[in-house]
Amino acid sequence: MLNVSGDTEFDVFDRNCPGRAVMEHVASRWGVLVLGALLDGTQRFGELRRTVGGVSEKMLAQTLQALERDGLVHREVRPVIPPHVDYSLTDLGVPMAEHIRALYRQIDRSMPEVLVAQGAYDERKAAG
Repeated sequence: MLNVSGDTEFDVFDRNCPGRAVMEHVASRWGVLVLGALLDGTQRFGELRRTVGGVSEKMLAQTLQALERDGLVHREVRPVIPPHVDYSLTDLGVPMAEHIRALYRQIDRSMPEVLVAQGAYDERKAAG
């Protein structure tokens, strides 16, 4: 199947495209934060949970499992007592995380204008 621009065989706009599920994992509320956090290096579950403020244990576990299944995150269990589990980006995950980090930077640069736009919108809504 061709996408809208015709440059790849996958079309995430098609509900049957297998790439759509990957897009949902990567672009989810927690997926973008987990991938961005792991760009800084390997982290254990607890470290990652502290880095990604506000994520529940359950949601972090589900997010990591989905990203691992997609081949973006590597999970390594260290055979010590108690067991340590390390998470890191795979070679496939690094470029996606780099794009996400670029999005973070763009959002950061745009925040002054975004805050002005939000304020103007809120004023219009309150007045009207």
